Amino acid sequence: MKADRLRRLNADSRKSQELSRSARIPCKSRSFSALDHNRPAFCGSFLPAAASGAVVMLWGAMRILVTGVSGFVGARLVPRLRRDGHELRGFARDPARVDPALGLELVVGDAVSGAGLAQALEGIEVAYFLIHSMEPSPDDAAADFRARELAAAERFAAAARTAGVRQVVYLGGLVPRDAAASPHLASRLAVERALLEGVPGSTALRASIVVGAGSRSFRFLVRLVERMPAVALPAWRTHRTQPIDERDVVEALARAATTPAAAGRSLDVAGPDVVTYGELVEQIRDALLLRRPLVRLGRAGPLTATPLTSAVAAAIAGERPELVGPLMAGLGSDLLPRADGAAELLGVRLHRLGAAIEHALGEWERSEPLAAR
Repeated sequence: MKADRLRRLNADSRKSQELSRSARIPCKSRSFSALDHNRPAFCGSFLPAAASGAVVMLWGAMRILVTGVSGFVGARLVPRLRRDGHELRGFARDPARVDPALGLELVVGDAVSGAGLAQALEGIEVAYFLIHSMEPSPDDAAADFRARELAAAERFAAAARTAGVRQVVYLGGLVPRDAAASPHLASRLAVERALLEGVPGSTALRASIVVGAGSRSFRFLVRLVERMPAVALPAWRTHRTQPIDERDVVEALARAATTPAAAGRSLDVAGPDVVTYGELVEQIRDALLLRRPLVRLGRAGPLTATPLTSAVAAAIAGERPELVGPLMAGLGSDLLPRADGAAELLGVRLHRLGAAIEHALGEWERSEPLAAR
């Protein structure tokens, strides 16, 4: 009954969004609070906002689908959304890989083929699309990952539109501003376009390297630093990016579904620190308390992105070459946000890079000792 009342209030609040945009002000508060359990959450002080005539209402409890719940981000997002009282459902291809502690209603299916999507999206208001397909499919190992990702996005968007989903929230990657995107990043951009065009009220968040204990790109860098006697830094060491703490990514994802100003947009979410890839590797080395020498190489170094070097790097890091190759190809240019206002728009306070690395390594060590530390 409580959830039904909240949904009715949500419907009323959505109607209020039809007011002229000139009557709205962006929500810039860094903290959100619910007034009580019988009305949606508000940002900022209710009385001054009401007196100004501004529409600052955020959705209350919603029916939300989280895809990719067997992955790092999806598994972290579930408890964050549950904290806000949402009714959650998960979607996964392999239920054995989903942590039973999440306590999710789970629909088994495959976004690439479309199996299970109609059932998963039935009655859903917001859906999180956290599906990536860089690794070979067990059904079609020869299929290109870009074709699989786009097929999954197009089928998901069509099914979401049919089910009446008002918003899809997607986590993709930053794209270069002054260079061609790598196949990996170009695929992320194609997925983003398919989702935003298929469900116009959707939101895409673009992030660089996510710093977290379960982030495969971060773990790849840590393993290379930990297991190589000298840290080789090829020419891509000079390119810049803005890694982001996984806690900040999860918070941004959660708030994207309750921030009206984020609907229909792609937003670059980035940490507060701009670093070169060489500086990032060096910070990881120092946090691991290692004395590995740094070897600065020219353009043809052992960690440039070729099939052979990707395979070698993957073997050192204990990763799959199909994942490592596209990741390494994305290091060939700066990956910086187009604008830095996404955190303020979403009300997310950002962790500094050093704190993010220490938190990620500390959490990693609690479940799996790092030999270097």
